[in-house]
Amino acid sequence: QVQLVESGGGLVQAGGSLRLSCAASGRTFSSYAMGWFRQAPGKEREFVAAIGWNSGNTYYADSVKGRFTISRDNAKNTAYLQMNSLRPEDTAVYYCAADRDISWYRNEYDYWGQGTQVTVSS
Repeated sequence: QVQLVESGGGLVQAGGSLRLSCAASGRTFSSYAMGWFRQAPGKEREFVAAIGWNSGNTYYADSVKGRFTISRDNAKNTAYLQMNSLRPEDTAVYYCAADRDISWYRNEYDYWGQGTQVTVSS
């Protein structure tokens, strides 16, 4: 079992940056792929980025490619999402998730955090 806790959300102006963290419990964090998803009001939860267990593979949604960077530190049981050049349309609750295999699909992730709000003002 993996428990995930996100942090680092907040209010930022357009063009600004935030770094989200996802702290995981358990000794098997390094064996899980990690994903970031987001959900805006009235919209479905959508894929943002994912990283393999050894950071060898990374996936990004087209909407964030070149602006967001996913990373992980297995020694700290933590995954990160560095978000630069933020836009108002990036406003959402951001969730981290864990799964045995890296994937774009939210239904394949077994474990989820509670989410952290990111608000980008114009």
